[in-house]
Amino acid sequence: NWCCTPGRRVQSSKLGPTPPRLLSEEEYRLQGEVETQKALAELRSVCKSPEFSAWTTVSRIQSPKRFADFVGGASHVTPNEVSAHEQEFGLASLSIDEQLFEEDDDDEDEEEENVYDSFAG
Repeated sequence: NWCCTPGRRVQSSKLGPTPPRLLSEEEYRLQGEVETQKALAELRSVCKSPEFSAWTTVSRIQSPKRFADFVGGASHVTPNEVSAHEQEFGLASLSIDEQLFEEDDDDEDEEEENVYDSFAG
C-alpha cells in the first residue's frame, strides 16, 4: 500500500487542478445577497469609526441625509431604485428579452428567404 501512494500523487498532478464547481443560479443569487449584506455592514462599521472623516465625506456626496440614514441602518437603495431594477433586470425583463430575440430570429428567417428567392428567380 505504501508503494502506491506516490504513483497516485504523480497521476493526479498530471491531470492538473480540477476546475471549480459552477454555482447554480439560486446559489449565485444567495451568495450575492450574503456578500452584499456583509460588505454593507462593514461599510457602516467603517463610517461609524472615530477615524472616519464624516464631514469630508458629507461635503462630497449628493444626499447627506440619505448617507446618514444608511449609516444609521436604513437600506442602501430606495423603493424607486428597487422598482427600476426589477423592471430592468427582473423576471419581467426576461420575457421581454425573449420576445425581442424571437422577433430578431423571425426577421433573420425572412431575410434568408428573400435572399434565396432573389437567386432562385
